Amino acid sequence: MTFEPYLKPWNLEPDGLSIHTNSSDLLPVRRAGQAAMLKLARSDEERRGNELMVWWNGRGAAQVYEHDGAALLMERLEVTPSLTEMVRGGQDDEATRILCRAAAQLPRSQPRPELPTLRRWFQGLEKMAPNAGEIFTLTLKTAQELLDSPQDTGVLHGDIHHGNLLSTAEGGWRFIDPKGLIGERGFDYANILCNPDLDTATAPGRLARQARIISETAGLDYTRLLRWALAYAGLSAAWHLEDGDDEMAAKTLDVAQIAVTELDK
Repeated sequence: MTFEPYLKPWNLEPDGLSIHTNSSDLLPVRRAGQAAMLKLARSDEERRGNELMVWWNGRGAAQVYEHDGAALLMERLEVTPSLTEMVRGGQDDEATRILCRAAAQLPRSQPRPELPTLRRWFQGLEKMAPNAGEIFTLTLKTAQELLDSPQDTGVLHGDIHHGNLLSTAEGGWRFIDPKGLIGERGFDYANILCNPDLDTATAPGRLARQARIISETAGLDYTRLLRWALAYAGLSAAWHLEDGDDEMAAKTLDVAQIAVTELDK
C-alpha cells in the first residue's frame, strides 16, 4: 500500500521516515503544522482496530482526524516517557497503575461497533491444547470456565500492554493499536502480566505483585484475574506454536505455570 493517495486530499506533509510492521504501514505527517500519524491497515484485524479507534473518538485512545477504509489519520503521540523504560528503571508498579487508570477511560458499553467475541479468539487454544501437553489442557479448561461465566462484558482493547499506551504532549496517556473484541473486562488486564517482556513477567514474585496492583487499581477480583492470566498465557503460547516459535511458547507457558502456583496457594 502507498501513502500517496491520502497526502493531498488530507493536506498532509511527510514528517519523518515510514514505519512498516507485519500488519500496517505508518507515516509521520503534519497537517497545517500539527503533528499526526497516517496509518494504513494491511489486515482485517487492523481495519477493525481502526474502526474501534474512530468509535472511541479520543476517549482514552488517540484522537482520530480522518478515516477512510484502511487509512486512519490520528494524533501523533509521544514515545517518551515510555512505560517499558519505567519498568526497566524500577517503576514497574507505577507503570501498571498507569495502564490500569488509562484502561478505565476506554468506553466499553453500547452503542458499539461489530466486533468478534473473546470466545472466538480462544479458538486457537482449543485447536492446539488437545495435543500440546498438560499445562495447555489446564489453560483451555480455565478459559472455557471463564468464558462460560462472563462478568462485566463489553468492548475490549484486546492488546493492552506497555508499548500500546503512549503519552500526550500535555502529559496524559492514550492507547493505540486495539484488536477490538467483545468480552469480559478482566481479560484486557491479564495481558499486562505477560508484559513488557517475558523475562520481566517471569521474575520471582512479579506476577503476584502486579496482579495485586491491578486488582486494587482496576477493581477486579484477584483470583479471577490470575485465572485470566493463566488462560491468556495459554492462548499466547498457542499462537507462538502456530508461528513455529517453540522457544517463545515455552517462555509464555512459564507465566502460566506461575499463575497456577499462585492459584494453588
